[in-house]
Amino acid sequence: MTPHTVEGYTESNLRAFVDRSRENLDVETLDLVQLHCPPTDAYYRPGIFAAMDDLAEEGRINAYGVSVEKVEQGLKAIEYPNVDTVQIIFNPFRQRPKELFFDEAARRNIGVIVRVPLASGLLTGNLGLDTKFAEDDHRNFNREGEAFDVGETFAGVPYDVGLRAVDELESYCPDRLSMAQLSLRWILDHSAVSTVIPGSTTPSHIKANGAASTADSLDKKTHQAIERVYNEHIHEYVHHQW
Repeated sequence: MTPHTVEGYTESNLRAFVDRSRENLDVETLDLVQLHCPPTDAYYRPGIFAAMDDLAEEGRINAYGVSVEKVEQGLKAIEYPNVDTVQIIFNPFRQRPKELFFDEAARRNIGVIVRVPLASGLLTGNLGLDTKFAEDDHRNFNREGEAFDVGETFAGVPYDVGLRAVDELESYCPDRLSMAQLSLRWILDHSAVSTVIPGSTTPSHIKANGAASTADSLDKKTHQAIERVYNEHIHEYVHHQW
C-alpha cells in the first residue's frame, strides 16, 4: 500500500488483500499470510490482529504472521496468541535475534522464517569494491537508507566494513562449504529457526543453497570464530538498531 502507514491496515483493506490473493491463486484458503514489515505502530493496534483472527476463523487463511525489521517488533508480535510465524533478518552480520527473540519464539512455538540470510549478497563472498550494481538495485540506491530502512540493504552493514569482515570469515570456511553455504548452515544450526529463504538467480544457486540444509553442522570453533568476527567488525554498526 502507498503510503505504507498504519492507517492502511484496516479490516477492509486486509480482507481485500487476502481475497485478491485467493482469487489470483484460485484457492479457498491461503496457507500463510504475512504482514510485510508493518510500521511499529501497527503492533500496538490489536484491531489489526483481530481482523487477521477473523479471516482465519472464516477459513480465508490457515495461518498468519509478520515480517519484521526489528527484534522488538518480533517480540511484540508474538504477544498476540494467534501469530504463527515471524520472518526476521538473521545472518552472521545480524546476530541479535538469537539473544532473546529465539528463546521466546521457541517457547511460544512460533515458526521463524529467516530472511536476508546472505546480507544482500555480501555473505556470498562474490562481491568486491569494484562490483557494479544496476541503477534500480537497492544495493546501489539504498546504502544510506535513502529509499527504505537501511537494514534491508547489506543487513545495515557499511559495504566496505562488510567486505573486510567477509574476507576474515572466509578463512574459517570449511573446504566442504562455499561462503554462502557457511552462512546458511550457521543460520540453520540455531534450533529456533524453522526455515531460511535465500534469494537465487540461477538453478545452480538453488541447488547449492539447498545443499546447506543437509550439510553437517558447523563445529564449535567455527561458531566461535563467526561470533568473534561479528563482535569485532559488525556489532557497533547494527546490534542496537535492529
